[in-house]
Parts: sequence; C-alpha cells; structure tokens
Amino acid sequence: MDMRRGRRSVTVRVARWSALHPWRAVIGWFVFVALCLGGGIATGMNSATAEDFRVGEAGRAEALATEGGLQPRSTEHVLIRAASGRLGEAAADAAVRDVTARMKALPEVASVASPVRSADGRVLRIQVELHGSEQEDQEHVPPLRAQTAKAAKAHPGLVIEETGDASVSKGVDDQRDEDLRFSEAITLPVTLITLAVVFGSVVMVGVPLLLAVTSIVATMGLATVASHLLPDTGVGMSMILLIGMAVGVDYTLFYLKREREERARAGGRLTSEALVEAAAATAGRAIVVSGLAVIVSTTALFLAGDVIFDSLATGTILVVAVAVLSSVTVLPALLVGLGRRTERRAARRLARGGRVRSYGAPAAYAGNGTSGAYDENGAPIPYEAKGARAAHDGNGAPVTYGEKGPGGRLWSALLSPARKHPLGTLCVAVLALVALALPALDMNLKNPARDSFSREIPAMQAYDRLLDAFPELRVRHLVVVRAEASQATGVRRALRDLDRRAGSDPLFSDPAGGPLIRASADRRTTTLELNAAHPTYSEEAEASLDRLRGGHIPATVGRLPGVETAVTGEVPRGTDYVAHQNEKLPLVLGFLLLMTFAMTVYAFRSVVLALLGVGLNLLSAASALGLLVLVFQGEWAEDLLSFVSLHGVSSRVPLFLFVILFGLSMDYQVFVVSRIREAALNGVPTRQAVLDGIASSAKVVTSAALVMVTVFASFVMLHILEMKQMGFVLAVAVLVDAFVIRVMILPAALLLLGDAAWWPSKAVRRAGERLVRGYGYEGAAGTGSGAGDSAAGTASGAGGSGRPGALLGGGAPTTRDR
Repeated sequence: MDMRRGRRSVTVRVARWSALHPWRAVIGWFVFVALCLGGGIATGMNSATAEDFRVGEAGRAEALATEGGLQPRSTEHVLIRAASGRLGEAAADAAVRDVTARMKALPEVASVASPVRSADGRVLRIQVELHGSEQEDQEHVPPLRAQTAKAAKAHPGLVIEETGDASVSKGVDDQRDEDLRFSEAITLPVTLITLAVVFGSVVMVGVPLLLAVTSIVATMGLATVASHLLPDTGVGMSMILLIGMAVGVDYTLFYLKREREERARAGGRLTSEALVEAAAATAGRAIVVSGLAVIVSTTALFLAGDVIFDSLATGTILVVAVAVLSSVTVLPALLVGLGRRTERRAARRLARGGRVRSYGAPAAYAGNGTSGAYDENGAPIPYEAKGARAAHDGNGAPVTYGEKGPGGRLWSALLSPARKHPLGTLCVAVLALVALALPALDMNLKNPARDSFSREIPAMQAYDRLLDAFPELRVRHLVVVRAEASQATGVRRALRDLDRRAGSDPLFSDPAGGPLIRASADRRTTTLELNAAHPTYSEEAEASLDRLRGGHIPATVGRLPGVETAVTGEVPRGTDYVAHQNEKLPLVLGFLLLMTFAMTVYAFRSVVLALLGVGLNLLSAASALGLLVLVFQGEWAEDLLSFVSLHGVSSRVPLFLFVILFGLSMDYQVFVVSRIREAALNGVPTRQAVLDGIASSAKVVTSAALVMVTVFASFVMLHILEMKQMGFVLAVAVLVDAFVIRVMILPAALLLLGDAAWWPSKAVRRAGERLVRGYGYEGAAGTGSGAGDSAAGTASGAGGSGRPGALLGGGAPTTRDR
C-alpha cells in the first residue's frame, strides 16, 4: 500500500465521506441551515446605534452633547400651505393649532416649536423634535404621518405634509427593500438562463441555485447572531445577497465542471463516488483556497475602523465561508446522486442500443505518456506531442487543435492575439486599461448626503419643498462647547459673538429670532446652531465648515482657557468620515496587497505569479475606478442611470472595491492558474499548459463572471446612489478581470515569462526533466492526493483522473519538488 495515501487533504476526506453517505450529508446540510436560521430568529438582530457611527471631531461633538443631555435629535417638519393662491391667516391659524395639539399628544414627540413663516409668506413650518437619536427614530414616523394625514383631511383647503430626518431615512430604507426585491427578480432568471446554457440540463441548473440560496439563508441567520458582537448597520444583509449568489454559484460551477471532466475522461470505468473524490482533489481544494483568499482579503475591512465596513466584512466573510462549506460537504453528495441517475439512464440507453452522451472533456496530460482518457477498448490514449486532442471523430481519427487548445472556436479566437503576439497584446491591453484608469486621478471622494436621495420617495419631495421655502435649513452646523460651570457666562457671550460673525459671513445664513443657544442643566455644556443655504455636498457647504472650524471658533469661544469645542452636523459628519477613510486607506490597501501576495505564494509556490496577480488586480481595480469617475462624477449620465451627481464618488466605494475585487479575482486566479500548473506538473510544456489551461477553464470562468456581473449590475438599477456606484464598479471590474485580464494580459504575460513564471518553485522544471528521462511524474496516477492509484482506478476507487493531486502548492509534490 502506498504510504502517501495517508496524506489525503481534509477536502478529499470530507468529499469521500459525503460521496459514500449522500443522504446523511444532504440531511445534515439542511439541519445546519435550519439551525443557523433558528439561531438568528431566537437571538434577534442587534442594530447599530448612533454611538457606533461616531467618527472624528463630529463624533466627539455628539458625544459631548449627549453627555450634557443636548444630543442631536430627529427633527420633523410639518408644512402648511394653501392648495391654491395665498395662505389665509384664519385657515393657517386653525391648522397650526390642530397640528400642534395632535403632535404634542404623541408620546414619540419631545417638543413642538412655534410656527415659522417662509420669506414669501406662502408656507408655514412647524418643527417637531422626537425622542431618541437620528438613527433610532424611524419607528416613530408612522404615528406622526397618521396624525399629519388626519390634519390634512380636517383642513381640505390646505396642503399639510410632513418631512424630516426620520421620514427621509424610513423612506430610503423602504425603497432599498423594494429595490432588493427587484434585484432578486432580475438576478435569478438571468442566473437560471446562464446555468442552463452552461449545463444544458434543468436538473443541473438547480444544484448551484439550491446551494447558493441555502447558503444565503444560513448566513442570514449567522449574521443575526454575529450582530451581537459587531452591530448590524442594515447593509450586511444586502452584501450577503450580493456576494452569496455570486460566489455560491461560482464555486458550484467550478466543482460541477471538474466532475464532468473526470466523468468524461474516465470513460465509464469509475463510479460516481470515485469521480467526485477525484474532483475534490482538484476543484475542491481550489475552492477552499479561493474562499480562504476572499475571507482573508475581506478582513482588511476591519482595519477601516468603521461600523459600516465591519458590517460589510462580517456578511461577506460569513457567506463565503458557508458557500465553501456547502461546496465541499453537501455538493459531493448531490453529485453522487445525479451521477448515479446518469449512470442508470446511460445503462438503459445502451441496453436499447442507443448512444451515450459525452461531455467532451478536454485532454489532459497524465505525465505517463497518456492523455488520461481511454479508447473504446479501455486502452489509454497517448498524448500527441503537437497537441492532438484526446478525442476522436466519428471515423476514429484524432481531432487536432495544435496550439488552439480545447476551449472551442470562440475562445481560440479570443486567445489568438495573446498566442500569436504576446508582447503586442500585453502592451496594448495594459495601455488601454491604464488609459481607462487615468480619470481616477481626479476622483473626488464624497459622503452621500440627503440631497442625493431619490425623489421618488414622498418625504424627499416634501423635503425639496421645505428647502425651497426655507433655504437656510439646507445645512446645520452644531457647535458644542464643554467648559467648567463657572465659565458658562463667558461661553454664552463668546457664542453670541460667534453667531454675529457667522451672520455677517456670506457662507452662512442670518438666523431670524436671535442665536439658537442651548445649555445643559449643569451649565457645563452649551450648543449653538448655525445654518447655511447650500446643498449638503456642495463646495460652499464644506467651505462654511472650514471657515467655522478654522476661523470663527478660534477667534471667539476658542480663546477661552480650558474650553473644549467641536462641530457636528451632516456636513461635518461627511467631511470627517471622508478624512477618516483617507487616513485608513493606506493601511487597508497595504494589508490587502500583502495578503493577496501571501495567498498566491501559498497557492502556487511562485513569487512571480504572486507579483503578477497583485499587479493585475491593481490594474483592473484602477480601470474600474476610472470608469466610475467618468460616469458618476459628472452629470452626463444622470438621466441614463437615474441619479443625481454628487460631483464625486461615495467615499466607501473605492475601499470596498479594492477589498471585494481582490478577493473575487482570486477565484479566477486560482481556478485558471491551477489548471495551468496542473498541466505543467504533468510534463506539458509551459506554453501549451498556459493555452490549454486558460481555454479549458474559459467557459466556466465566463459563466461565473456573467452571473457575478448580473448580480452586480442589478444594483445599478437601485435608487440608492452608493449602492448604484458599488454595483457599477464591481460589474465593470469583473468584466475587465474576466475578459481582459484573464483572456489577454494573463496569457500574454505567462507566455512571455515561460518557465520563469514558476520561480522559485522547481517542481515544473523537474517534472519536465523526468519526462525527458523517459518516465512520468510520480504523482501522475493521482496517488499523491488520494484521488486514485492508477488510470484504471483499481485501488482507491477515485483514480483515473490522470493527474497529480498537486493542483495547488500544498498538494502531492514531495519536498524536493517545491
């Protein structure tokens, strides 16, 4: 007995158990999904609070105000105007009394201010403050809306409507839920069509979808439990759906494709259990490494020190881990069941004298002088040195393809430039992506503000009317001062001086009714509210904050000894958040590059491939960001994609793109390069191994990319600008990665590098030397990974794959081969 059989990987051992006990594996999986979902329901969701979102000086100001009992509260505005003509005094007074009484009677309301008339006298505004924080008051909106509707019904000659912080937030969340349902309605049919084209079988289409959906359901339960460690911000579930469908289908596709190749290559000589185990030794291990790469790269988001990124990272890591688990546990069991069904149907067809369908697996070099496939008499088919395909036509003649590879005419044509002119193809493709990336140099990071929300939300329509009538409410800066109680009089005097300075500054609005100063009960905390009539994301709004922090405050209240000051509000929060992201970006990106490099070295034992992978990922990410800037930073595409331009990019998008793209691109890198390395370790010349490896994985990689692009592109149709930008940039990045990087740049670079691509590993060179000396690679029969003993598969029942288990660097090659 070969002692190397004891070195089977955990992936192979788990797949073998699953294949031998399919019903246990399937039932166990659904029990796991039910337990995850039940655990989530039992624990409930722990949502992030206002404290979790605090960043920078704005966060410090909110903490100071909260400590003094002056924390910012959600503010709703009830607008009263005439249905036509001017607003009559008597009707207006009656409506004001009615609305005020209704609002004061609600337990959700903290205070109701006196009515304020607009400058043109056409609109009255009643300000209503709610109990709780801005992030916690959405649940208070329905009672206020109900009372506003009753007041409007009681005064038919008037238009009475409500808008404000909580109303808009609730409207955005409701719209996001509707958008996600719409996204699901688009994603599922396109995914079904894509899978049907790939497999040509309705039954096989159901396998990837079943595992993807159950993985998403299980992850939602786990994410709910995890929210008690890392609070949920509402975006985690969206990310679980986005990434879960993409990687869930991806991993299943790669595994199914490999199992089909093993089945076609075995020529009916192996059982379904053996074929699944052989696939686990190759595709299964690649899935594990790929999933680990995504998880490791996503952990970089935790370094951002941001509750939103924590939520995104948690959802992504959990759904990828569950998708990997489903692929290596329950998927082998399902494939065994489907394989047995195929075998029974084939037996019946043969008994009737019919023909059995072939899946047309491409030839592989087994390292022992054969292709790993068998003829009709059970004899191994020799590998043709010039690239003859290990298949025969109807006349028994070998089908040759020279250097065009086994990927079909389409992919032969796509690979033709890299095959014939690698240097020219590399230069042209790289220069084209660099040109696309250039606009990213002018990228202006912004924090999406309320002004950018969809106008299909009724509260936003009323919000626009509010700002038209009261433009001074566009921007509110809250100055918070903390000092000793004995300094309260001096602080109040300095704040009045600050208010006068702001009133004479054109960047600010001159308030009516005097300065809005509030003090805590202990007189240690004092606040001043200042307004500006600029759009929230405009340069003028940011300039007003800079003037306040850098000029007016130091010249007034900042002069007092021992006084602590800070400014908060929507503009300060956004500005501080962008600064925080810029500060963390080098750390996150550095960690991401280091982990991507380390994971590639671990997977392929090659420093050159690791450096190449990092460079290609940076190139695809940069080109996607360049296109993002071209589309969203200007105004020309507003009508086309239904958005209001921020004249910038959401500050979270670039960091999110780098992390997610680096992780997802490792999928393609692992699956494509592993096929190349596998052939090279079997003695195939590097040039031929590159062309064959890319061509043989082209269809499944393309299909997986189309599924991902569909999922991501569906987010472009959402109303929330940030989600729209994320979907666009990820869809573009995946397209570039799958059709430019993997089809043009990667093969061209590898063809130019030749055997140097594997440095410092010597396994490929030694495999070639053994071939020259007249015998095959010692793991060629599949023994090194536990995939089988021989081409006939006599010992382990999994063999016949005709390849080493050394798909990745951690596989079968001995120490001296590395």
